Amino acid sequence: MLASLHKDHLNISRLLALLKHKLAVIRNEQPVSYFLLRDVVDYLREVSDKYHHPKEEMIYDYYLKYRVVEGEVANRLQEEHARLLEAGAELKEMVEMILMDAVIPLDQFTARLEQFVALQEAHINYEEGVIFPHLRDSLTEDDWRHMEQIWHNRAIGDPLFGAEISQHFQELAKRLSLPLSF
Repeated sequence: MLASLHKDHLNISRLLALLKHKLAVIRNEQPVSYFLLRDVVDYLREVSDKYHHPKEEMIYDYYLKYRVVEGEVANRLQEEHARLLEAGAELKEMVEMILMDAVIPLDQFTARLEQFVALQEAHINYEEGVIFPHLRDSLTEDDWRHMEQIWHNRAIGDPLFGAEISQHFQELAKRLSLPLSF
């Protein structure tokens, strides 16, 4: 399960690199596709917020229930997920407004985009550097099998990096040079 979460982090990092590139393009006052930006934010919200983070929280809740964990560490993961959800919603709203020809000051948009990317990267680094090693060291093979069974009933396919790319993310897949499925 940690391997699949790590793979998700690598995929998310690819999208964050794309967002950072678009941020630099915007700062250089070059045109960008806000439709592409919307697709990235949609993906991060759809997959991270509805699949990836709930999977992490299920594992972490199990860990907290059966292992001794003290202080702020116990709540940090869910607090960060909530912050990421809020930051994603704010960024999506701003992109949607731009797509509807609303005038959004460029410095406000770039600040929001930069903040979103920084939050995502810091969160991934925290999980990879702190949370995952604790889970790896503390949970047994039986624990992992039990959680796999629980999760199996809720699993969904990744609409961008999975076996089949959804119609919604075809353009984003082309931008990332992913093989398209039809």
